[in-house]
Amino acid sequence: MNALLVKDEALRNQALEQYEVVNPAIDPVLDEIVRLAAQLCSVPVAVVCLVTPDRLFLKARFGVEAGEVALGSLPCETTIQGDSVYEIPDARANPNYGPDGILLERRTYRFYAGAPLTTPAGINIGTLAVLDHMPRRLTEAQMDALGILSRQVIARLELNGRMRQMDRAARSQQRIESALTVERNFVSAVLDTVGALVAVFDTAGRIVRFNRACEVASGYDFATLVGRYTWDRLIPRHEIPEAIETFERLRNGPFPAAFENQWLNRDGSMRRIAWSATALKDAQDQVAFIIATGIDVTTQRVAEATLRESEARYRQLVEGSLGMVYTHDMKGRLQSINVHGAATIGRTVEQMIGAPLSRFVTADRRSGIEDYLKTIADTGEAQGMLYLEHTDGETRVVAYRNKLIESPGRAPYVLGFGVDITEQVRAEGRLRTLTRQSDSILESVGDGIYCIDLEGQATVVNAAAAQMLGYREEELLGRVLHGLIHHTKADGTPYPAEESPIRKSLSNFHTARVTDEVFWRKDGTSFPVEYIARPLIDTNTGEPGEGARAIGVVVAFTDTTERRALDKMKDEFISTVSHELRTPLTSLRGALGLLSGGALEARPEKSRQMLEIAINNTDRLVRLVNDILDLERISSGKSELHSTMVSAEDLLRKAVSTQQARTPKPNTRIFYAANGVSVWADPDRILQALDNLLSNAIKFSPPGGEVHLSARNLDDQEALFEVSDNGQGIAADKLEHIFERFHQGDASDTRTLGGTGLGLAICRSIINQHGGRIWATSTPGKGTTFHFTLPTRPKTNLL
Repeated sequence: MNALLVKDEALRNQALEQYEVVNPAIDPVLDEIVRLAAQLCSVPVAVVCLVTPDRLFLKARFGVEAGEVALGSLPCETTIQGDSVYEIPDARANPNYGPDGILLERRTYRFYAGAPLTTPAGINIGTLAVLDHMPRRLTEAQMDALGILSRQVIARLELNGRMRQMDRAARSQQRIESALTVERNFVSAVLDTVGALVAVFDTAGRIVRFNRACEVASGYDFATLVGRYTWDRLIPRHEIPEAIETFERLRNGPFPAAFENQWLNRDGSMRRIAWSATALKDAQDQVAFIIATGIDVTTQRVAEATLRESEARYRQLVEGSLGMVYTHDMKGRLQSINVHGAATIGRTVEQMIGAPLSRFVTADRRSGIEDYLKTIADTGEAQGMLYLEHTDGETRVVAYRNKLIESPGRAPYVLGFGVDITEQVRAEGRLRTLTRQSDSILESVGDGIYCIDLEGQATVVNAAAAQMLGYREEELLGRVLHGLIHHTKADGTPYPAEESPIRKSLSNFHTARVTDEVFWRKDGTSFPVEYIARPLIDTNTGEPGEGARAIGVVVAFTDTTERRALDKMKDEFISTVSHELRTPLTSLRGALGLLSGGALEARPEKSRQMLEIAINNTDRLVRLVNDILDLERISSGKSELHSTMVSAEDLLRKAVSTQQARTPKPNTRIFYAANGVSVWADPDRILQALDNLLSNAIKFSPPGGEVHLSARNLDDQEALFEVSDNGQGIAADKLEHIFERFHQGDASDTRTLGGTGLGLAICRSIINQHGGRIWATSTPGKGTTFHFTLPTRPKTNLL
């Protein structure tokens, strides 16, 4: 079997597994799509057909009942080999299905059209196909509609896949955050869940997320405390040092960790909170956030005493709970629920008692109730998330932990406690999105960026920085970067860390901007850089100097190698152009000065000579300006090509005639041969290039020398032109540089013989614009040959 087909089948099978669609589950959206496809194409049958290794699986269908058919029954396997709608106008005339046509459920179909179902990764997993009993063709609009609907099928599969991923991620997150102490008895089960507080802190100790239970325990709303440290408002003044020390120890792990602290309520009362904390790490395995689940121990102790005193007080505690407290029998029928729990989904206690729990679960989640009841019957407890439907149509997410209660003389029942975490789930989703966006932005920046802590160790390194330094990102993280990339100055002398502006910014809080240092790569080479080092400030006020301290430095750097090379080229360009302008202007000024002063009035022959000097130097200036303008127009793309098929012999003949019309070099003979070659080119531009090359060849040929021009086909797509002389030649180390601006093989000869130094640069730009190549070969003392290629046909016809 063809290896490429095997690979395609493997990728298709993998994609089908990822989508989890080869199953009998009905998707109403896909059913609506096939129905719409049938209506738009005016056919009786439409199917979503998935190509598996052993069958054609009809995931959605209209007009047929079969859920699967044998391979080869439908042309779907042919359709997925292309990327557009595949149509069989009359299957009886098709060698694969004639003379009877396509047989499906004992019915014969003559017309078939299918659009491939292509995943975002470019893998064809099946088709959206339509069939008809009569031969026909789709209109262009129907074909477009079929293609659009096939993309909607893939969009639906992608959406279902993402929803499954989100569901799994949410369940996993809830298992971590919902871990509670196993209740020893009925009372402790209620108390352990009623007092749950959830808070999220960044690595500096600032509050990022604060649930409703925390608001009740502290007396502050979330908007008041977000972005503040816990010790700003919640920790008694005399316990602040201990609280900061505890958080520093907590941030450094290990996790999970347990600790307690005293909370100062807004009304002045004190609350004792017991916390269990774990870490949320980023892609570099660094702690990004700390998630803590707390129990208000004060409330728990008071509640325990109250529950021991009377059952009535227990009931009052349950009804006053900010969570959902409920019981149900072993079949899932609700026996009790507190007022707050019922109000969570917009209902009353009376409306819920006696009803099955499944009635309030969203339709797409009801199938999981049976698994939940089996789990709690087998293990005695269950935890997870309930997706409940509010009366206003909104879905509320309730994190629950339920326990089976078995009491003598009473039928077993389930005690459940749930906390509405809808807003938390949404906020965490937004947080994950923002985190991914931040990571994407960091990785998409072209400049190198890294962060170091107080010890100089790398905590963050983006891909651009690692690439410029020649390391992998994991090789830099945790390493002291000064000794790795900044240890030596450009002159080779050691660079002490304390002298580095990066290190100094930790103490002076100033942003350092440096333009003249070097960084060192892994291979031992260095490169010039510009960098900005900005300290990360940890302060209550946000202003340096008011209790502020630096906790690290962010460094953004750029490799300035190319910029310095461009600056050097600019300087050389200005120097060369200045020289080229000054020399002819000096001659012009001298000649015109002599004529203007009347010193040559008695010597007409000398006056004529001075005028010729002025005219020649004026021509030289005009050529220089024209060459610069031509080169700039071609390089910037402002010079458009007007290509046509042109005879190489005509081009060579015109180039030779142009040269001979000027003052020819004595005793230099020119020969040309085209061998019947034709090229696709702009004749004027190619003549300009040939004129430059031929002028150079004549200029550097000795008296009595010969110049040869030729053209021949290399193959059916490309022709080769050559211009040869028998002059002094060019050194091998200068052959590539002669095509640069103002660069000449031998400066002394060129200045003597004239020229702007731009001719070969113009030639290269013209040939490159045509899609050809130009180069030179030379033997010193024997001559030089310039070669260039041109296409022999338009690019659109190239195979």
